[in-house]
Amino acid sequence: MTRSVQKLGGLAGWFLTRLRPHAHPRPSLALLERITLAPRQSLALVEAEGRRFLIATSAEGAPAFYALEARAQRQVRTAGRTRVSW
Repeated sequence: MTRSVQKLGGLAGWFLTRLRPHAHPRPSLALLERITLAPRQSLALVEAEGRRFLIATSAEGAPAFYALEARAQRQVRTAGRTRVSW
């Protein structure tokens, strides 16, 4: 009888851990936006550990990385979801 109670308790514990929502850590790398400039060229806005970078890619060469200033990052955050055109 004691062994069956232990098994039932273990099963209940396992089940309760499955029901609890798990706190997922925030990813340290996120693609915020990507636009296509030409068929084989694109520009991406990436956030890595709180810093933002523009990454220009092309089939002709290596990607170019440009770190954005902290002032520009604040402006992007306050601008909401408006799309910027260059």
